[in-house]
Amino acid sequence: MPKAYPKEFRDDVVRVAQQREEGVTVKQVAKDFGISESCLTNWLTQADRDAGVKAGPGREELGELRDAKRRIRLLEQE
Repeated sequence: MPKAYPKEFRDDVVRVAQQREEGVTVKQVAKDFGISESCLTNWLTQADRDAGVKAGPGREELGELRDAKRRIRLLEQE
């Protein structure tokens, strides 16, 4: 699995993509930062979920779910 990008980097890229000028595509922003378009699209979708713009679990909820699944797995092993 590739190494995750730092949170500060992701937040900066998302901010730039959200505030891009008319005519500038997500693909161009992604290329400027050296990431894939699909990666940036995923980050933008997650940012919208975190802000409540789109339906779906936010970053905090996903973390809680991951922790709960980890605890369940440990309990099942005991």
